[in-house]
Amino acid sequence: MKNITKILLFVGILLAGVSCNKFFDDMKPTDKVSDKVIWQTTKNAEYYVNYLYDYVYVVVANQTYGSVMTEAYTDMFKYSSFNAGHPGLFVSQMAYGQPYTERNFVNVYLGAWGRYTGIMKCNSAISDLHTYGQMSDEDKARLEGELRFTRAFMYFDLMKRYKEIILYDEDMTKYQKDKAISSEAEGWEFIYQDLLYAANNLPERTASNGRADKGMAWAFMTRAMLYAGRYEDVVTAADEVAKLGYGLESDYTAALMKTTSEGNNEAILQWQFDRGANVTHSYDYYYTPGGDFALQGQKGGGLGTPTQEMVESYEKATGGFIDWTPWHSTTKIDPPYDQLEPRFHATILYNGADWKGRQIQPYVGGADGWKQWYNNTNPAGETTTGYYLRKMVDEGHDVVANSGGVAPFTIIRYAEVLLNKAEACYELNKTSEANDAIAAIRGRVGLPYTPKGGSELWDAIRQERKVELAFEGHWYWDLRRWGVAHKQYPEGLTGYQVHGLKIDDNGDGTFTYEYVSVDNEDREFQERMYRLPMPDGELENNKLVEQYPEWK
Repeated sequence: MKNITKILLFVGILLAGVSCNKFFDDMKPTDKVSDKVIWQTTKNAEYYVNYLYDYVYVVVANQTYGSVMTEAYTDMFKYSSFNAGHPGLFVSQMAYGQPYTERNFVNVYLGAWGRYTGIMKCNSAISDLHTYGQMSDEDKARLEGELRFTRAFMYFDLMKRYKEIILYDEDMTKYQKDKAISSEAEGWEFIYQDLLYAANNLPERTASNGRADKGMAWAFMTRAMLYAGRYEDVVTAADEVAKLGYGLESDYTAALMKTTSEGNNEAILQWQFDRGANVTHSYDYYYTPGGDFALQGQKGGGLGTPTQEMVESYEKATGGFIDWTPWHSTTKIDPPYDQLEPRFHATILYNGADWKGRQIQPYVGGADGWKQWYNNTNPAGETTTGYYLRKMVDEGHDVVANSGGVAPFTIIRYAEVLLNKAEACYELNKTSEANDAIAAIRGRVGLPYTPKGGSELWDAIRQERKVELAFEGHWYWDLRRWGVAHKQYPEGLTGYQVHGLKIDDNGDGTFTYEYVSVDNEDREFQERMYRLPMPDGELENNKLVEQYPEWK
C-alpha cells in the first residue's frame, strides 16, 4: 500500500469527504474509464485498486491522524481552543452532551454514511472484475481479496457507529433506491465473510509487494469480530496472525515509527509516505510542540494536547500507580515523571522533557508556552494542559522548513492483535491465554505482571488497551462497545472534567504547578450516542428505512 501516487491519494481524500446522504444518487459512477480497459491486465487493475485503497487511509486519517482525534471525546486529550472554527469547539461541545448532540451536529462530526461511496465503488469493481477480467484466476482471486478487504474496512466503520446498516454486495442488479437495513448479526457476518475470503486468497506479506496481504485480513478480523462479540473468531484469527511470524518490536516507539521497509515486524497494516513524491501528511504540523515554531519566529503546532488524567493513567516503571494528590492543587514539587513507565515517555512531552536537542518549556512565558484553555481564542502552539503529544510526532522533522510529514501511519499492529485476543480469551474463560497476551505486552516495556483472574484480569486488559494503544483511535470506541461510556467517570465518560497543569517559572530553577480544569462544564455521554443517527438524506430518499429508535 505504500506505492500510492500523489494524485490517487488526493482523489481518494476528496471522494471520501463527499457527503453521501443520497446514497442511491451516487450508485452509477461517472468518473470511470472503459471497464474493459481497467480489467484487461493485472497492472491496470492494480492501479484502480490502488485508488480504492485510499478509502482505507481516509477512514483512519479522519478519526486518528487528522485534525480531530476521537481521543478528545475521552479523558485522554484536549483541543487547545473553544474558538469558533477550531476543532476544540465542537469536540468539547459533543463531550458535554446535551444540547450539543442533536442529530445534524452528530452526523457532521461523527457520522460516516459517506462510506457508501467507497463501498459502491468496491462493489462495482468486483462486479467488473468478474465480467471483464482477463488475468489469471489466481490474480483475479487476489484482486477480489484486496477489494473485499477494503470493503470490509468501510463496512466496519459503519457498523461500529450504526449497528444496523444497509448492505450491498457486488451484484449490481440488486441495487435499488429503497432498501431496508440489515440486522446487526447480518452486518458482522458480511464483514467476516469478506475478511475470510481476503485471508484465504491474499498472499503473505513477503509476496505482496506492498499490497494487501493475508496478515492484514486476519489482523483486522480480530478487531472486527471483537466488536461483533464473536470471540472464538477473534482467537482463531489472532492465532493465524501469529503463524505468519509477526511479533512485538523490542522498542515501543519503533512499533509505530519504524517502517515495514525498515523491517518493522509489528506493523501489519501501515501507510507510508514519500516527500520526494510530495505524498505527505499534516500530523506533525498539527501536534508538534509550539516551541518548534516559536523558536523560528513562526506560530503553529499544539492543536491539542494530552491531559493530566492521561498522565495519571501510566504506572510507575516498577509497577503500581503514583499518588497524584499533591498535584491536584498548587505545589512547587516537581511531578515524578521520571518514575513513570517507558510508554509514558514515548507518548507525552512534559516540562523539561528532551526534544530536538532542547528541553520542553510548557510554562507561562516558556518557548512552548501555556495559555488558559477557555480564553485561548487565538492558539499559537501554546499548551493548555502543560503537556504535548510525543507519540507518532516525528522528532526529526523540521515543520517550519517543510510542513509535510512522512512518518508512517501504523494502522494495525501486533500489539493490538494480542490485546484483542486477550479480551476474547477473557470472555471465553481462557484465563491463561489472556494472561499470556497481557504479560507479553507489559514485558516489552519491562513492567512486572502477575497472572490474574475475574475482575482483576478485566481491569488489567482495560489498562493495557488504554496506555498501549493511546492516541491510535481506539479508546472512545472501546468505551462505547463495552457499554460503559454512559457511566460515571472513571469507568465511563460522564460526570467529570479533564485537567492540566498551569506551570509558572519561579525564576530560581523551580516551578509552581497549579491543577486547572480545561473544561467549562461537566462531561456527559448520552446513551443514545451508542448508535449514531441515520442521516436525513437517507430517510428522505429511502422509503424502507426509518430513524433509529434512539433518535426518534
